[in-house]
Amino acid sequence: MNKNYLLTGILATLVAGGMTLTACSDDNPIDDSKTPDKNQKGSYVIAATVKPSAGTEAHLLLPVESLESGTVSPVGNGLVNEGATYWLFHGNKYLYALNYHQGNAGTTQSFVMDGDHNITKRTQEYNVNRFTTYGFYDGYIMTTSSGNGPKELADANGYLPKSFLISYLDVEKQTYTSNKVNASTPFLAENFLGNGEFVTLAGLQQVGKKLYAAAVPMGLSQYGCMQKNADGSYKWVLPGNEDLIKKEAGGQGSSSYKKDELQWTQYPNECWVSIFTDETLTQHKNIKTDKISYAAGRFKSQYYQMTWAADDGYVYVFSPSYAKAMTDKRQQTTLPAGVVRIDTKAEEFDRNYYYNIEEKTGGLSFLRTWYIGGNYFLMLMYDRPLTESKPVGNRLAVFNVSNGNLAYVDGLPEDITGFSSIPYMENGNAYIGVTTASSHLAIYKITPASAKATKGLVVEATSLDGVGKLGD
Repeated sequence: MNKNYLLTGILATLVAGGMTLTACSDDNPIDDSKTPDKNQKGSYVIAATVKPSAGTEAHLLLPVESLESGTVSPVGNGLVNEGATYWLFHGNKYLYALNYHQGNAGTTQSFVMDGDHNITKRTQEYNVNRFTTYGFYDGYIMTTSSGNGPKELADANGYLPKSFLISYLDVEKQTYTSNKVNASTPFLAENFLGNGEFVTLAGLQQVGKKLYAAAVPMGLSQYGCMQKNADGSYKWVLPGNEDLIKKEAGGQGSSSYKKDELQWTQYPNECWVSIFTDETLTQHKNIKTDKISYAAGRFKSQYYQMTWAADDGYVYVFSPSYAKAMTDKRQQTTLPAGVVRIDTKAEEFDRNYYYNIEEKTGGLSFLRTWYIGGNYFLMLMYDRPLTESKPVGNRLAVFNVSNGNLAYVDGLPEDITGFSSIPYMENGNAYIGVTTASSHLAIYKITPASAKATKGLVVEATSLDGVGKLGD
């Protein structure tokens, strides 16, 4: 066997000593009625993590023949790798381990599958800039964030305007480039919507040669907040909101703020989508609806895609209404979680289309959405309203955009502790990794028409991080 496919170190030592790997507690041993398949081959790929003991872990890419049956063990199988924040399959040809890069975070790598169904790592590695969202455009994986703009545009306080920071991974050429922001480039995220606030993008959805992205208003940066009118009044701070301006730096992580900022939007009852002419993001059209709040799922500093192109010629736009959870009433949305759509021919919102998601769930919202195909979307639902403490995304639902029907998925385990970050779609079905507290991890097939989940491939691992296909 190729040496890259040998699981080495402590994992191999434990196995040689007769210890069986399991994601369960000592009270939930491996199901001995199923014999793991050794030296599996196949076009499907499972990204899994194994933690044989405290403080140790191994990340593996496991090739398998089927997602719908069998059991796979990491012992003697898989390509050891450095893990990933997101596992992104570009078509069925390339697999990218896209890592959020901050400080000394892990590198981004890519993989292919050869004719013998061996997964191999490609030569080039990348240190990708910090990003808050990602997407695909032709042969690129794109990432974006909003950060400090050109130093030449600093104001009298030294405050910098915000700019879009864009990265491009060319999957064929194995090259990595990023946009160069200077005083003459039109990449400013500052005052992007004409209300003084800066935005970040959530999701990058290609439609023809154009890119659709939700423009999420983030409030007033130091630069925008300190702009004044001739009479000395604030240019962009709404009357009565002056006390929202931060007097000193504070907060932690993705919720940190600086002195002279007005954190979070003053316009929570709006949803904006930007339609960019191409991947350069140099020319765009902004469109707005007041039926939903901003369209982004969020976890810490990551903004999840809620804007999806469907087969019927529309782009569907989902809003979880995260602004419901804002501390100050002036920044809280009064709009429930909902879905609207954009006619891609007219490049305008369809005024006659709207569904109230909370009306269908008893007041519950969602963390993420994915397009399955046809009329169906998969939704990761919260277990309690956003206005309550620490809601958890632990249930799946199927939403039919043609008739507004929302059905919770039946057939999943009751003690779910996590899902693979991105499901795989094939033949109108969704396949997603499910992690539980009491049994072996498995791939579940979601049949959208019936909203039924069927247990498929069992994976002897600690977590299932990704699932997809390489090759035919």
